[in-house]
Amino acid sequence: MSTVKVSAYKSPKVEELYLFLPTDSLPSDLPDELLVFFGDPQHVIDFDLTPERKLPRADAAEVLASLAEKGYYIQTPPAEKEKITDISLPDLSFDRAPD
Repeated sequence: MSTVKVSAYKSPKVEELYLFLPTDSLPSDLPDELLVFFGDPQHVIDFDLTPERKLPRADAAEVLASLAEKGYYIQTPPAEKEKITDISLPDLSFDRAPD
């Protein structure tokens, strides 16, 4: 698969929810139901996408396949579990004195 020029948009309604579209497509071309859920897409960046390109939270080949099949790709926020793995909790264990 060759290079696809992609536009990335963020959702104003859901933090860390992103939409990828080919640059020759407009968000207004998307189904109304999707736009109601996503909100008014806010343009973030345009970039060239190849199957080899590293993306932070998505597989480039999956994104390209979705763009070819549906005309868009939705990147959902990380799971809550992923968000809390970076939190360091203090050691709350107690040293018990021997009886």
